[in-house]
Amino acid sequence: MPEFCKVEREGHLTIVTLNRPDVMNALHYPAHLELEKVWNEFDADPEQWVAIVTGAGPRAFSAGNDLKYQAGGGHRGFVKSGFAGLTARNDLWKPVIAAVNGVAMGGGFEIALACDIIIAAENAKFALPEPKVGLAALAGGVHRLPRTIGLKRAMGMMLTGRHVPAKEGYELGFVTALAPEGGALEEAKKWAAMMLECSPMSLRATKQAAMQGLSIPDVMTAYKVEYDAVARMRASKDFIEGPKAFSEKRKPNWHSE
Repeated sequence: MPEFCKVEREGHLTIVTLNRPDVMNALHYPAHLELEKVWNEFDADPEQWVAIVTGAGPRAFSAGNDLKYQAGGGHRGFVKSGFAGLTARNDLWKPVIAAVNGVAMGGGFEIALACDIIIAAENAKFALPEPKVGLAALAGGVHRLPRTIGLKRAMGMMLTGRHVPAKEGYELGFVTALAPEGGALEEAKKWAAMMLECSPMSLRATKQAAMQGLSIPDVMTAYKVEYDAVARMRASKDFIEGPKAFSEKRKPNWHSE
C-alpha cells in the first residue's frame, strides 16, 4: 500500500491524492519513488482511462519540494519521471486533471501545470517561488507556464515568486475552471465524467496530436504528422463503434482498443 499518497479507482477513473497533509503535501524523494510507480500503473492499466490528482486536506494541493527534509540530510533530487513521478513524463497520453484544493506552490504548481486541465477551488493560490530560496522552477514550470499564459505574464510570476489567487489564474488562462472552496475534487469529477463519455482512444489521439504538435511552429506541418495515438485510434474498435452508436441513437460501448 502506498504511504505518501492514496489511490482510488471509480470505474475507469483513477484518483491520486497526495497524502502528506502535515507538511502541506510537500513531497520528498520517497514520495517521488512511490508516485512514479502509481503513474506507471495507471498508464499500463487498460481499464483506467482518466486520472485526477489532488491533495489531502483543505490547506494545500502541494507546497512543492520538502525543503526541510532536504535540509535535514534527506536524499535530494527527483525520479526519472520528474516531480511527483509526473512532470517529466512525455508519453502519458491518458488525460490527467489537477484538482487544486489549496496552495499549489513551486513543485506543487508544476504538478498542476503538467496536467491537462486545472480545476481550482476559489481559495487556491499558485506560485513559483523558487528564486526566493535560491532555486528555480526546473521541474517544468519555467517552460510550461510561458507556453500556457505567454512569456511576459509568466515572467511576471516567475521573476517575483508572487502568489496568484485562483480567480486571477483563471483570467490568466492556466486555470480551466473554478470551484467553490472545498469543491475542487467534486468539480474535477464532473469534468472526468464528461471525458469518460468520449472514446478513450480519441482522447489519447487528441492529447498526443495537440501536445506534440506544439513543438512544430507551422500548423500545416503539424497537421500532416502521423501521430501514433491517431493511428491506434483509427485501427481501434472505437473507431467503428462511435459512428455505429450515433447512427443507432444509443450510447457507445467503448473498448479502449
